[in-house]
Amino acid sequence: MERLYARASVSISDLKKNPSRIIHEAEGTPVAILNHNKPSAYLVPAEAFEALMEKLEDYELSRIVKERESEPTVPVSLDDL
Repeated sequence: MERLYARASVSISDLKKNPSRIIHEAEGTPVAILNHNKPSAYLVPAEAFEALMEKLEDYELSRIVKERESEPTVPVSLDDL
């Protein structure tokens, strides 16, 4: 079986029957959605998804900074701004 990145899992069939119950029982943690006993999706709380997106954005920005840190700079004084 593939590795699951969640403590709980549910079949697509069970999720379709009562999605609100699954969300409630997850208590704010991710749930692996299984199709034929293989993970096909993850149900992630909105707060966790938003935090993940912020981290990805921070990572992308840090990658851009590292990529550009060897580029020449132009001196600017605050008075010029």
